[in-house]
Amino acid sequence: MDRKLLGKRIREERMRIGLTQEQIAEYIDVSTTYIGLVERGERSVTLEKLVLLAECFHVTIDSLLRDAPREAAGREEQLRYLWNRASLEDQEKILSIIDIILNGARRPGS
Repeated sequence: MDRKLLGKRIREERMRIGLTQEQIAEYIDVSTTYIGLVERGERSVTLEKLVLLAECFHVTIDSLLRDAPREAAGREEQLRYLWNRASLEDQEKILSIIDIILNGARRPGS
């Protein structure tokens, strides 16, 4: 696993849910400096801390470790990966779009 890519994913997830490095550091019981080093790919993260990060971000560990979503084994995994990366607001939008598609909602003037 590329440490820089993992660090980038951790930073993206932290920012997606709107937490600071300090808040994440407190949650997984490490220093803010450690979080910065991990996010820049200058330090490896332990499995124990990776589990805590995944819990904090409400994502699976494999979504943090996977090289790219296109490498997902199937559509279901790719959807799960993308869903976990979406904010709650974006998830609501996605559900609305799916509802429109599946229920054939008509556009105004149609």
